[in-house]
Amino acid sequence: MFLQNAIDFLPILLKGAVITIEITACAFVLSSILGLVLALLKVSRNRAASTFGSTVINLIRGLPIIVQLFYIYFVLPDLGVQLSAFQAGVIGLGIAYSAYQAENFRAGIEAIDHGQIEAAHAIGMRGPLIMRRVVLPQAFRIALPPYGNTLVMLLKDSSVASTITVAEITRAGQLIASSTFQNMTVYTLVALLYLVLSLPLMFGVNQIGKRLALRKSR
Repeated sequence: MFLQNAIDFLPILLKGAVITIEITACAFVLSSILGLVLALLKVSRNRAASTFGSTVINLIRGLPIIVQLFYIYFVLPDLGVQLSAFQAGVIGLGIAYSAYQAENFRAGIEAIDHGQIEAAHAIGMRGPLIMRRVVLPQAFRIALPPYGNTLVMLLKDSSVASTITVAEITRAGQLIASSTFQNMTVYTLVALLYLVLSLPLMFGVNQIGKRLALRKSR
């Protein structure tokens, strides 16, 4: 019975899995861009910029993801901004995770030996060039393990997009379960699909962490 139901349900759930991958990838790119901007603001020597960056990060982290999604999907249309459920999901998750990405990047930037920055100044390099050539490449390598962990968390939290009708895995499972009442079969398959998607990512992140640790020890 389970196998027969699984064969019937999997095609629909796999379509949801494709949407899950798409929304995760798009939100991850957006969160990375916004996170880098917020991190640069927070570590800025300009007090106003630093305060603004810190405030935005704290505000984002203080709001539940689902509230951010609801605001973008249900409130913005009242202000004349029309977005599809998928677009709202990407923007909402991207903004929500930009705060975590900002902290990843900030930690990486602040871990750079200040002596390298002083040496770059000594040879005539200016601030933006130092950041691009000296600081960011090293900061990214330092931030890579937590950066990868953020991708895994984002993949799992993409299920929240089901609350605004994005037809990802969880939403597809809800629709099947409500029409067939095969709750155990459906949600077992949903859980297995999330594991299939997330376990390779977790393995990859662990391998990257081990390689970076090995390089540091040499």
